[in-house]
Amino acid sequence: MTPSPALLLLLALAAIIVLVLLVTWRKLNGFLALFIASLVVGIGAGLPPLTVVKHFQDGLGATMTGIAAVIALGAMLGKLLAETGAAQVLAERFSRFFGPSRVGWCVAALAISVGLVTWFAVGLLLLLPVIITLSRESRRPFLLLALPLLSFLSIMHGLMPPHPGPVAAIAALGANTGAVLGWGFLIGLPTAAIAGPCFAKLAIKHVSIEPPTPALPPATTRPLPSFAITLFLVCLPISLMMFASGAELLLPPDTSLRILLTSLGQPVFALTIAVLAAGFLFQRACSFSRTEILAFTEQSVASIGMTLLVVAAGGGFARVLKEAGVANALASLAGNLHLPPLVYGWLVAACIRVATGSATVAITTAAGLLAPMVLADPSIHREMLVLAIGCGSLFLSHLNDGGFWIVKESLGLTVGQTLRTWTVTETLIGLVGLAVVLAVNALL
Repeated sequence: MTPSPALLLLLALAAIIVLVLLVTWRKLNGFLALFIASLVVGIGAGLPPLTVVKHFQDGLGATMTGIAAVIALGAMLGKLLAETGAAQVLAERFSRFFGPSRVGWCVAALAISVGLVTWFAVGLLLLLPVIITLSRESRRPFLLLALPLLSFLSIMHGLMPPHPGPVAAIAALGANTGAVLGWGFLIGLPTAAIAGPCFAKLAIKHVSIEPPTPALPPATTRPLPSFAITLFLVCLPISLMMFASGAELLLPPDTSLRILLTSLGQPVFALTIAVLAAGFLFQRACSFSRTEILAFTEQSVASIGMTLLVVAAGGGFARVLKEAGVANALASLAGNLHLPPLVYGWLVAACIRVATGSATVAITTAAGLLAPMVLADPSIHREMLVLAIGCGSLFLSHLNDGGFWIVKESLGLTVGQTLRTWTVTETLIGLVGLAVVLAVNALL
């Protein structure tokens, strides 16, 4: 007997509650928590346990197939930028270029450049000493610079490939990577500006903190890479993806140039080229040996093993929800409520984000749940749906989010101060981002 839609939705809610309790109260590994939550939904819906395991494995494998290489290559490129001092070179040059009077523009440019190719936590730790220095030199309140940094890094992490969540959503919904990048810039930058610089002017009236003491970088006698090399490597994969999208729009089908550009613009190809170029150029510019470059890439992949498993498990959880009938129940609910697909995708991602604390799990699970709706309705703009889900996945970071605690400790805030700054910033990103997505989609 098939459970009623109401019962299925209650099962999904119960599974999310179990997931939250396991992760926050029992401190259980995210992969195991997602698997147990999948068992709660599947068995509760009447599926045999072995069938639930099979669906979970199928979803895990499908998700891993679409994202593993891209995430690993992105981690390699980020590690090379960090270990060679390239991120610091970028920061120092941008600081000199913009000058003290335009320090806000400097922070935004740094966050966009570094955030495109590194994860949120890595970008924050790389750029925090620069922000502290800029705050002291310009004599501006620390939060006036820190909150814009956080907002732009968060937007890059939640909306832009090659970050794990957007890559998984693009694969699940069949969106175009280059188009997501292009629209992501158009939508993400004004969103980050409102949630970061604009909100920071209000926040500093109510929250005042001193810049933390930065950790001194390890002493090294190695030469640093040039700014030109660093900027080239940061822009290389993004440019290849954008060229691919341009080729699909402007060039006739089956032409050699279009085939070449679309092939090179695939995320795996683009990032492979960027990593190979980074290894070669950094080795020569910084006097690293081939063994050291190899060690950096291996360390980067080793450090993301659990992240890959958790992201893939989010896909497994989404598959079990779909096979148990929850996806159809959610679609029926959306039809009854007459919610537009973009609003519905945002709402699903936001609910999962608030419940689990993970933006990556939220966007992966929501994209998996929305995939059948996209197949049934070709009129849905897939790239806009990816971005709407991405904005929902950033909504309302609180105490069950690892990023909340990273921000708290890095910036030297109390829990209350973090809730009044970082949590509000993320909430604004979610709400303003949805509004901008809907406005752009209406124009399309």
